[in-house]
This record gives sequence, C-alpha cells and structure tokens, in this order.
Amino acid sequence: MPERKLSARYPTDLAAWRKLREHFREDMRKRTLRDLFMRDSSRFSRFSRQFGSLHIDLSKNLVSAKTLKLLLRLARETRVADATAAMFSGDRINRSENRSVLHVALRAEMSDQLALDVPGVPDVWGTLTAIEQFVSDVQGGRIVGINGQRLTEIVNIGIGGSDLGPVMASNALRHYWKPGMNFHSVSNIDGTQLVDLTERLNPEETLFVICSKTFTTLETMTNAEQAKQWITRQLGDEAVAHHFAAASTNHEAMDAFGINPAYRFGFWDWVGGRYSIWSAVGLSLALVIGMQAFRDFLAGARRMDLHFRDARPEENLPLLMGLVSVWYNNFFGAATQAVLPYDNRLDRFPAYLQQLHMESNGKGVREDGRPVKAKTGTIIWGEAGSNAQHSFYQLLHQGTRFVPVDFILPVKSSGCSQEQQDLAIANCLAQSEALMDGYAAKQAVLDLVARGMDERDAKTPAAQRMHPGNRPSTTILFERLTPAVLGQLIALYEHKVFVEGVIWGINSFDQFGVELGKKLATSLAGSVSTATGYEGGNDSTRYLLELVRMLRTNN
Repeated sequence: MPERKLSARYPTDLAAWRKLREHFREDMRKRTLRDLFMRDSSRFSRFSRQFGSLHIDLSKNLVSAKTLKLLLRLARETRVADATAAMFSGDRINRSENRSVLHVALRAEMSDQLALDVPGVPDVWGTLTAIEQFVSDVQGGRIVGINGQRLTEIVNIGIGGSDLGPVMASNALRHYWKPGMNFHSVSNIDGTQLVDLTERLNPEETLFVICSKTFTTLETMTNAEQAKQWITRQLGDEAVAHHFAAASTNHEAMDAFGINPAYRFGFWDWVGGRYSIWSAVGLSLALVIGMQAFRDFLAGARRMDLHFRDARPEENLPLLMGLVSVWYNNFFGAATQAVLPYDNRLDRFPAYLQQLHMESNGKGVREDGRPVKAKTGTIIWGEAGSNAQHSFYQLLHQGTRFVPVDFILPVKSSGCSQEQQDLAIANCLAQSEALMDGYAAKQAVLDLVARGMDERDAKTPAAQRMHPGNRPSTTILFERLTPAVLGQLIALYEHKVFVEGVIWGINSFDQFGVELGKKLATSLAGSVSTATGYEGGNDSTRYLLELVRMLRTNN
C-alpha cells in the first residue's frame, strides 16, 4: 500500500508557528478572559461546539478568532489531515515498529471498508462475534465453573492499558452491570490485590481474564500464576480450563498455562496497549455490562472516529482540542493539564488519560530520529469532582502555576439522586467561573468591611483572599454517562493526542521509554533474593539490595 509521509519539518520552522509566537507576544500574553468576553457578546456561541452527545465549551480558553485561524493554519502546515487519512487507510504510521495504527478498525462497521487489506482487520468482526457468544454463554449460565456454579466474579488480570482500560470503563459504566455480575482487577506486581481478592471471592464463581498480547508480561503472568495456584488448591488442576480466559496471541503459552481453546480471544499487532479496550482486552468489561452495552460503547467511539476523519477543521472537536493543547503547551508554557470529572464513576478517567497522553507523546525524539525542538507531551493529572475541590483546587485558583483545566460534566445522574447531581453541576460551573473571573482584592476589602472589619485592617487578609482569575478551562457537557457517550469521550481524547503528536512530528504509538526499566527489573529479580548475582555497576543499587536483604532477614 502507498505510504503517506507525515510532515518532516520542525513545527518551529513553519510560518504558522512563527505567526502564533508573534500573536502570543503581541496580542494574547496579557489578554484576559474577561476582556475577550467583553469584546464579543457572542463569544460562547462562537467558541462552543457540539457533536454527537458532547457539547464542548471552549469559550473560557485564552484564544481569539485570530488564534483559532492561526492554529488551523498550523494544522494544515503540519499536514494533520494527511496523517489522519494515513491512519484510517492502514498505512504503517508507527514507523519505529513498522506497524499500522488501527484501533479505529476495532469499532468500525464492515460497511466502512476501513483498511480491509491490512492483515487482521477482516477478522475483527469474527472475533467480536466469538466474544459475544462467550459473554452470552457466561451470563446465561451455559458456561459455568468446574462444579457447575455460575461465573459471576470477573477478575481482569493485566497491566497498563490492559488494566487501566477495563478498570476505568467498568467503573464508569457501573450502572450498566448485569445483575449478579461483578468486576475486579489485579495489576500490580506486589501481589496484594490478588491476596485481598482471594480472601473474599468464592473460587467456584470466579473467572479470571488474562490480558497479555504476548502472554509473557512479567506483572500479568506473575499474578496469573498466583491465581492459577489459588484455583488449583481450591478446585483441582482440571479447574484451570473452566476458570480462566485470555486475550492473547501466544497460543503455545496459553496451551502451557491450560487455557481452554474456546476461551481464547486474539488481537493484532496494530492494537496498542493503551488503545486496546476496544479489542478482546475489553472482554471482562463486556462480561459485566453485557454485549449490547459493549457494542454501544464501540458505536460511540466509531461516531467520533468518523467525525474526526470527515468534519470541517473549524468544527472538528479532537482537532480543536489538540490545537488548544499545543497552544498552551508551546506558547504559554503550560507543563500540565488537570482533568476533573464531576461524576465519581469517572474517577479513573484522569489516570486513563495519563497513560494515553504521557505514554503516547512523552517523547524527545522525532520520527526521523532527530531531537525535538519544542516541548512535547503534557503532564495529565486530576481527580473526581468535589474531592478535588477539597484537595488541590487551592493551587488551581491561587497558585503560581498555569494549569488549563478540562471539566467533564454529565447533566443527569447515572443511577443516584438527581438532586445530588444538580449540586455537582452547580459546583462544576462555579469552579469554572471562579477560575476565569477570580476575586479582586478590592472586592475582598469591601466584603470584609461589610462584615465589620476596619478598612485598614482588612487589606492584609483581603490580599490573601484574592483570586487572580484568568485561568482557562474547557467544559465537556453531556446528558448522561452511557456506554455510547463513554466511547465518544475516549475517542475524542485519543484523536486529540494524535493531533498533538503529528504537529510535533513524533510517533505517538511506540513506548520504548517503558522498556528499559522492565528489562532491568527482569535482570535484577534474581539478585533481590540472593546474596550474589547483581552484575551491574551502580553502587546505589548494590547497597540498596544489601539493605533489602538485611531488612528481610530481621526478626
């Protein structure tokens, strides 16, 4: 297939970048959000967009019509549209690993005719059908444990995207869990999650889903072996074939483990870990929410995919969000962004976006092997709703850091009191308004005087009460958190990250930065428990190993 080349030029050398730099220095560096609203009475309608179920308010961002025009010019000059077409066509845009990038194919319909010439893509729908049959059989009691008990306790064993995706989505869609079905997860290498689970789970009702493309991931397979030992101690060796399923491509390793061939579901090398929730890695999610809800989840993502591919640049939500992110990162110097969902069921969404953004775009070398010249990647952090208000909002409102914010806000409750969700809405809108408008020291003085304080005495506490304001935010509003809405929301951020990577000229789809530590951990594993064996030359590591051994042997 023909390969489309992405932009080989440094973005900092482009005319649009130079114009944006001038525009920032001359027009926007000292501009305030209040001023932008005063100059344009229709600002909200001009800087808000809607597609599908998502309403996105960009009006509280430090952008003008000229800013947007120049950012869209930057997208043209960095050939974002060409890169998008290359991804959807199945071109091998992950050049360092010579792979296509086709998570979009996992949620496409066959009629979309998306990259059908790429090996594996025509198999997507067959795999989905096999997953659907398995889910139906488990939920319908036709697939049961070794002693005939229904399998209702679903334990996902994975790490990285094979854990963050199922955990985040299962939490978000808790309202859609089928009666009697329960989701659990095991990821960390220290083993405490599994120990805590096995103390309260009935092995006869437990189905473990092992998610590892290679079936060799250290953390995942260590936990899987421990789970296997627990099952065999309780139910015998034959129980493994009844109580384990897997998302993997390594059939030899699954044979050795004892995975029933009918309980195996594959995926392909063009599915990155942090983009794998749409694949067989979503099996544990499908088992608890049901296949119709899982298909709705895929359909929501597909809807955003087609919007990203086909929409006019001025209306393209992922493109606009990616451009605004580059604007803050590279011109305002914002190193971080906070993501603040006002629905506790999205409490793991910031962590999910951490991996999506930071593993994708935390790169210092371009696709062509040259070092980058602009800051890449954004540190993503956040917390759910009111918890965050009583934690780190102090820094957002009065600190010295410049932190753009994404507020994520459902209007209707997902299974709890609408009165309480109305309070969450009020808090969210109040926080975005306070970040923008601030609280002037002069007004603080007047308020303190009104409460009986002398005007001279009021000046010091008034200064401490002052909020500078002019802190930008984006609000993403939707009616209710459904599977389709969650699919749209995740795909929105996936494509936003893609836009940023194209502009910076980096490969957003490899992750060699995580490999070195994993390799060293494997070589160190034997040295931890024995007095000899460490062959490295790092004195700190050597002495820490000695200290570990000493503390382990202390009574």
